[in-house]
Amino acid sequence: MTERIETVLERGDEKGVLSLFPAMKSAALPDWQGARWVGTLDLERLGHHDRVELQNSAGYGRARLLVREGAAVRGFIDVETPQGVLERAVLDEALAELPAPVVKARRFPMPPITVIVCTRNRASQLRGALEALCDLDYPDFDVLVVDNAPRTTETLDMVRRDFRDPRITLVQEPVPGLSQARNTGLRMARGGIVAFTDDDVVVDKAWLMEIAAGFAQTPDAACVTGLVPAGEVRSRVQEYFNERVSWSKVVVPAVYSLADPPADLPKFPFSPGAFGTGANFALDREVANSLGGFDTALGAGTRTGGGEDIDMFTRVILAGYSLVVQPSAIAWHRHRDGLEDLRTQASSYGRGLGAWLTKILLNPRTAPIALRRAPGVAWSALRSTPEPRPREASDDEWDAVLADVLRLELFSIALGPLHYLLERLSVPRTQR
Repeated sequence: MTERIETVLERGDEKGVLSLFPAMKSAALPDWQGARWVGTLDLERLGHHDRVELQNSAGYGRARLLVREGAAVRGFIDVETPQGVLERAVLDEALAELPAPVVKARRFPMPPITVIVCTRNRASQLRGALEALCDLDYPDFDVLVVDNAPRTTETLDMVRRDFRDPRITLVQEPVPGLSQARNTGLRMARGGIVAFTDDDVVVDKAWLMEIAAGFAQTPDAACVTGLVPAGEVRSRVQEYFNERVSWSKVVVPAVYSLADPPADLPKFPFSPGAFGTGANFALDREVANSLGGFDTALGAGTRTGGGEDIDMFTRVILAGYSLVVQPSAIAWHRHRDGLEDLRTQASSYGRGLGAWLTKILLNPRTAPIALRRAPGVAWSALRSTPEPRPREASDDEWDAVLADVLRLELFSIALGPLHYLLERLSVPRTQR
């Protein structure tokens, strides 16, 4: 489960305490003075409690809470929590800054959904993802684990030994590449809706319920994406990455379609940051198959390193369907916490973005629009920077590190076209 909440009503005159548990289990203590304890606060359970106690909060002086009111997402608050305690007065002051909840009808169909988790040699992370999936509150779903070109049998052995749930099936895709693995999942899925997530996330218990609600609210929806907040912020690298990407903070529901272009996205439909990310999205299976599945020249495990998710989101919209952003469909993500991991991620993101832009420039239908908008897409993807924090003694060194990461990402974008063309040439025609 992504959230455990316990109410402790102490005897006598002592006041009620609401205990919250972190969104994800952390194997290490925070290594940065700006670290944030991360979790969820549901206002429907807050009641008249006078304080909130954060469990497993050693080393954290502040908390970042995703505030919900039932199914509705209100937003994030960042509050002081000395000794892991959040006083009601501090909480109420922070809550007053949040917008009112968006209330929608809660009666909707709940069709069968197949969840696809693609993984490669990360059995320890996969375990946590599967534990959360087994605890989902949804009447009809199955889970398909696609083990992509594994080097060992560790993942296979772990799933067979520890997850005897009949809803879980493991298959192996020998050809490396995330798009290859996702296409294998698409071919084998039984549900009319196919939900994709990663092996380094923990989904909220209501994840599939909210995905189904997203499809129900828009009849021509072929894709629903959800919120992917940081599940832990115990290092400075994790904080930087969380602030760097937009999909970790999108809390306002939206519907995107060619029939009603958004006025605030002049680069639409080439607006990757607005649509979501590959760690949390769902597709209408028939539509996805009619579009030819995922581009196997894009994605992790290939030269391009990424881009398959934003490619699919854009193709759904260009095909005339709607894409629904449903923030209440939540998947907590464990961001990488080391500098080398950050550099690797920057390189992959850059190559993926450059490769995706190359693809749309090579398409006669999208090229005329892309020629006008592509430079702006690349720039807007790069110019987002973390919100300023109180400076530390090591900030000059940290700024130099981030400048180096940004240069690496720019360089990787420039290399994206070459990587895409090389990968395109190496993909057999039967797999394109």
